[in-house]
Amino acid sequence: MVQSTAVRPAAGAARPRHRHQPIDMMHLGRQAMGDHGLEHEVLRMFDTMSQVYFGRLETSTSVDDLLRHLHTLKGAAAGVGANRIAELARAAETDLRAGMPVNAERIDDIEMAVRECSAFIGELLEGEAA
Repeated sequence: MVQSTAVRPAAGAARPRHRHQPIDMMHLGRQAMGDHGLEHEVLRMFDTMSQVYFGRLETSTSVDDLLRHLHTLKGAAAGVGANRIAELARAAETDLRAGMPVNAERIDDIEMAVRECSAFIGELLEGEAA
């Protein structure tokens, strides 16, 4: 069994200020097969990508665009263990496919989840650099 080397602050380093982890670090560790450097790189890429695709959600002008961006965000989030983002994107995608209008509150929730993940990633990577 591969032991996770998920990103964790070094001994004595400040721990992230989140009450819960918006990214399942055990899942990410398994996806990266215990490669600590790969975990860092995946977190950096996901942070950038999630912000880009959320921005695209905000500027989408058609249901097809919304669906494409939600689907991409959902898949990337599920891949790294950002389960809240994946759940919210899946729910929004399901509603749109069922012909329901865009739920502005759900989009706001996705934005909050993306921001929370970004802050969490920043704190983790900063803690590792210290």
